[in-house]
Amino acid sequence: MTKYILFDTETTGNQADDRIIQIGAMVIGAKGEVEVYDELCSSEIPIKTEAMEVHNITPDVIEGKAPFTSTRFWRDLGALNNENNYLIAHNISFDVGMLKKEGFQNTMKLIDTLRCAKHLFPDESYHRLQYLRYSLELYKKEQAEAIKHNITIKAHDAIGDVLVMKLFLSELVAKVKEQYPGTNPMLKLEELSNTPVMMKSFKFGKYKGEQIEDIAHSDVRYIKWMLKSLELDEDLKYTLERVLENV
Repeated sequence: MTKYILFDTETTGNQADDRIIQIGAMVIGAKGEVEVYDELCSSEIPIKTEAMEVHNITPDVIEGKAPFTSTRFWRDLGALNNENNYLIAHNISFDVGMLKKEGFQNTMKLIDTLRCAKHLFPDESYHRLQYLRYSLELYKKEQAEAIKHNITIKAHDAIGDVLVMKLFLSELVAKVKEQYPGTNPMLKLEELSNTPVMMKSFKFGKYKGEQIEDIAHSDVRYIKWMLKSLELDEDLKYTLERVLENV
């Protein structure tokens, strides 16, 4: 039977040497049964101050904890790792990348709720999970869901974010059914996760809110500078490269 593994990691930072220090996950079975994971773990890599600022996990919190590869989630992940199951995260490339550092080689289908959000909710100003939590009024539903699964909700806490992601996944499924009637929603979300997004407007910078195609014609040097000088997310890079082809 297919299982859906929604997960989120908190880490020592976002550089090549950084590692997982908290894992939050909900494994959902075909009949709706849910297994919850909320585990802190130790790391030989010091937690960067910038990371503490986000997730509030300080060195004393994880002192004496077992390493990630000794967590219950890691143990169970191996048994779940087959092509019948779905691994789901918001900006999944980052979280899967963190798992790979621990030796995990994924064989599950992948769903990136961030990229799916860009496809299915293109008019949202931002697609960050916490932004969607409020813009789609998921926060009105989350307390009942949290009580059901004995979860404490905190922003930028791994299990708290997973709970919001679970609610958002339901929104994505509903949107797929509306826009692609007759299709299997999860298979469609997998397909969208592997399909680059053509972004409409800039979300940051001096042209924030402006149409990208308009700026490509009025200030092509800026587009080229962004591609050369900035570390861009995959979809924005894809968009800028495509619009340059038509200038």
